[in-house]
Amino acid sequence: MKFYIASSFQNRDLVRVATFLFSQNDFIQAYDWTMNEKAATFEELRYIGEEAKQGIMDADFVVMILPAGKGSHLELGMAMALNKRIYLYSPDEDIYHMDKTITYYFLPELRPFVGQLADFISFVIKCENNNVVLH
Repeated sequence: MKFYIASSFQNRDLVRVATFLFSQNDFIQAYDWTMNEKAATFEELRYIGEEAKQGIMDADFVVMILPAGKGSHLELGMAMALNKRIYLYSPDEDIYHMDKTITYYFLPELRPFVGQLADFISFVIKCENNNVVLH
């Protein structure tokens, strides 16, 4: 089972932890954007964008770790357009505060989770291993 993790660059260590936990359960990361340094040229941006897009297309499911930036929300849109199973992780209740949330977090295609990262990963693994339908 392949996965893609969307998040902001500031969360790259958290993404690496999540990747490790998924890999311990025989899940395969479709693309690891955390290996990139901050792009210095438009060519580098294009290359990273193409790799990330392909990673989303190759993934069976997509995880979004909040807080996330503009790029992550574009990745979320791609995942939705491709009918991917999408899991949304928030370490706090901010997604349930009207002044801090967005419309798309409440669509049936997304499965939100608030809590500890390890609990979230266990939740996703359980859903994926049991073929839980998200929408």
